[in-house]
Amino acid sequence: MDLASIKKNAFSMPLTNPSYPKGPYRFIDREFFIVTYRTDMDALRAVVPEPLKVIEPIVKYEFIRMPDSTGFGDYTESGQVIPVEFEGRKGGYVHSMYLNDHSPIAGGREIWGFPKKMAEPNMRVEKDTLVGTLHYGSVEIAAATMGYKHRTIDIAKVAKALAEPSWLIKIIPDVCSSKARVCELVEYYLEDVTVKGAWEGPAGLELRDHAMANLTDLPVREVLSATHIQSDLTLGLGKVVYDYLA
Repeated sequence: MDLASIKKNAFSMPLTNPSYPKGPYRFIDREFFIVTYRTDMDALRAVVPEPLKVIEPIVKYEFIRMPDSTGFGDYTESGQVIPVEFEGRKGGYVHSMYLNDHSPIAGGREIWGFPKKMAEPNMRVEKDTLVGTLHYGSVEIAAATMGYKHRTIDIAKVAKALAEPSWLIKIIPDVCSSKARVCELVEYYLEDVTVKGAWEGPAGLELRDHAMANLTDLPVREVLSATHIQSDLTLGLGKVVYDYLA
């Protein structure tokens, strides 16, 4: 393969057999199950990177069911998002993500810098209850429950919340592995969002200690609310808003 071909085709790993196609990435019938809980401010300050600012001791624990996603297929995701502020704008810092499909793990890490790790989340309806569980190997490390569709939520408010920016850190190590070659704060948005339905209800959340999945570093002090959202959307490609190595 000559130099021109390498430059033309080098957008993903492996060079000659990429793990995912080029975007954009459209999601149909994407479901969110989000439990909002109160935690400790000191714990949040220890993990949220500057120049992002923690604004309140709140974490959103999410399960996301994605049965139809361009290039990535059918998978489920789970993790923690922290409400933050950047340059006067409010949004969410993506702190942890666990999912069960290699393509979105590779694509999410390589393109945006999503903090994705392989695990086994599950989101389902059990009679009158929406249930989310997360296993790391054989160990259950998260369990969330919500009364199924107890009360409807204003779709316009939900759409406005989904339109807020999100941030994460993209890290690519140098070949010596002792330092980062890329360390950037990335901003992205959900685009072309159609909210098909949104509900709230009573909720519960339990997190369990695990050496390789440190969910309990942001302990649950009080469960505040829970929402269930059904939507179609496009995951927008990101932009670099801060370079830590500059």
